[in-house]
Amino acid sequence: MTDDIVHGVSLAGEKDIYFFREGSHRRIYDFLGAHKMCHDGAEGVLFALWAPAASDVFVMGDFNSWSRESHPLSPRWDSSGIWEGFVPGAAAGCRYKFVIRTQSGDLIEKSDPLAFATEVMPANASVIAAVSYEWSDGEWMLSRGVKNAPDAPQSIYEVHAGSWRRNMDNSLPTWRMLEKELPDYAAEKGFTHVEFMPVMEHPFYGSWGYQTTGYFAPTSRYGSPEELMSLINTLHRRGIGVILDWVPSHFPMDSFGLYRFDGTALYEHEDARRGFHPDWNSAIFNYGRGEVRSFLISSAHYWLDRYHADGIRVDAVASMLYLDYSRKAGEWLPNRHGGRENLEAIDFLKELNCALYEDFEGISVTAEESTSWPAVTKPVWLGGLGFGYKWNMGWMNDFISYMSLDPIYRKYAHDRLTFGMWYAYAENFVLPFSHDEVVYGKCSLFEKMPGDEWQKAAGLRLALGWMLFHPGKKLLFMGGEFGQSREWCHDRGLDWHQLADGLHAGIAGWFADANNFYKDHAQFWQLDQSPEGFEWIDCSDRDAGVVSFIRRAAGTSGPVVIAANFTPVVRSGYRIGLPLPGFWREALNSDASVYGGSGCGNMGGVTAEDVPFHGRDHSAEITLPPLSCTVFVKDAPEPGAQISSEAEE
Repeated sequence: MTDDIVHGVSLAGEKDIYFFREGSHRRIYDFLGAHKMCHDGAEGVLFALWAPAASDVFVMGDFNSWSRESHPLSPRWDSSGIWEGFVPGAAAGCRYKFVIRTQSGDLIEKSDPLAFATEVMPANASVIAAVSYEWSDGEWMLSRGVKNAPDAPQSIYEVHAGSWRRNMDNSLPTWRMLEKELPDYAAEKGFTHVEFMPVMEHPFYGSWGYQTTGYFAPTSRYGSPEELMSLINTLHRRGIGVILDWVPSHFPMDSFGLYRFDGTALYEHEDARRGFHPDWNSAIFNYGRGEVRSFLISSAHYWLDRYHADGIRVDAVASMLYLDYSRKAGEWLPNRHGGRENLEAIDFLKELNCALYEDFEGISVTAEESTSWPAVTKPVWLGGLGFGYKWNMGWMNDFISYMSLDPIYRKYAHDRLTFGMWYAYAENFVLPFSHDEVVYGKCSLFEKMPGDEWQKAAGLRLALGWMLFHPGKKLLFMGGEFGQSREWCHDRGLDWHQLADGLHAGIAGWFADANNFYKDHAQFWQLDQSPEGFEWIDCSDRDAGVVSFIRRAAGTSGPVVIAANFTPVVRSGYRIGLPLPGFWREALNSDASVYGGSGCGNMGGVTAEDVPFHGRDHSAEITLPPLSCTVFVKDAPEPGAQISSEAEE
């Protein structure tokens, strides 16, 4: 039987091995795993696996009737720990696994860490896949750098692929099903990007993909790799960018996966104080090992390379940065200087960002980082971690806690509403209303709002408007755009039937109009990272619960004024200072009757009077509807009028 496998065949050169061991290889998927090829006129598959502590390695699968020891791989001569073997006749679609004999003599079965496809869970064999797709998104790929830039609009729709919509029998959707509906829906609602929660293979569906086993394979639950590629291609052709969640912080300890892969702690640390994560009952990668760094960098590289992803969002960065994250005294080991910073993880993140931004034009890498770690989005050469964006968890927590209060008490927590502007330019921030805020008893965004059903709907319209018009890029988890009442559950689709209800249809209408308005007006994003793009009119009226501010763009675009009333009381004759004289059109009003509101407003707009107020030469008395966000614009500046900040001096 051993005649059915050919040794001495390899796709890896000496440089590949050198960079792999050094930790700087970005494409180990080109030579590790299962690769279809022709050798000496025979079609077959070259199998290659990194397992340095193994005594023997075999490959078994459909091609050899799952015989465990009939097809041994041979170790490379260079002590790289890589085992290789060419199997004639093995073909695409065949399932396979590796069998490893450990130093103790045990035989363990493992899925391929570099597999491009897997069989449908709970089965866990790898599948030989010659993934190929004919892309037609060339125009998007050439221009995406403009769409991902800090001075561009970014409104991100966070989606869990398995529960956005379900089939009538509640069975899982397919990539094809999503392709028919999601691109048009996202575009119509004004989103610029879709961010998928992890699409990588994972054994436990309830982990939502955050317990990853297939770092190079999309989950087979929804279809083939090519079908996922087709979905991404269609999103691109519809003008929608694609961001993929990616989890380099930990991995599950399933017996077929990375954990103790060759009988030793290969990918993780041996000592549980470094190699085990108590929060997720999972293993932590050993970022100090070169081959592990190459594995992770290549994984991120793979999704940007082969799947045309426009960015990745790196999960749980804080847990990587701190050795004592979620640990008590005695449960962690300090670094070589005695500190709690994970020096190897810090170096890895810098290497990762440098590699990805160097190799892919126009992409973005976003950190989910929940602490005050400095310079997360500053370049590595300036001492930063090198990310493009960072989720602003502080802003999100402050704002949601404020909005959850009964309006009568909000004046005592007014600082939670305004504090975010003190550090708004410290990083390139994304303002996230993510999946984490609508699960595990936290309630949906709709139910977080106090009051009766009408007040909840009004409060959510106000909250969505506040997020859209506040400095920072935007992220909203699916269902929030129409105010789903129930918490999100991964085992069912969204409650789309709620759109038949006037209040929820109104929320959806408001969000679509406000999101498209945001996208179409440079004042809300062109100077996102500059104090010149934002100015308070009044942020101190805690008793009335009213906040007003100005957003600006460079060039000839006039200022936009936003006034928000966080109480259920109509504020008539409420005077605010305005940056320019003349007529100010009421462009958006979240209390409009078409959105399910009371229809209170300003009859189309207001005229600024020569009455000094709020330190400005001009002001107007406006009507502020209850629990509302109102937007005023000057459509055409008066001849000779200045539209920069000097006009207010």
